[in-house]
Amino acid sequence: MPALTPAQRSIRARIAALTRWSAEDGKPNALRAQAGLRAKFVREVRDRFPDLGDAEVERRAESAYRAHMQRLALKSSKARGAKADAVELAVDGGAG
Repeated sequence: MPALTPAQRSIRARIAALTRWSAEDGKPNALRAQAGLRAKFVREVRDRFPDLGDAEVERRAESAYRAHMQRLALKSSKARGAKADAVELAVDGGAG
């Protein structure tokens, strides 16, 4: 069987995800994933600053989590902008 293109792999992954979510409630998995991500930031803060109290570790971990989410939002925004630019070039034929 020939190798799948990146677009075909993406479609295959979407099919798998949609099939899974059609058979189960995704909320428990999402909550577990979010808890795991937050725990990762708590571990990172504790590793870097072992003498901090629990409240300060939680505050810093929350800030690290929020910074992570903002980085993802920026990356997503840039990708959407690049895609929109590519579509505009294709539609306009490069005239601009």
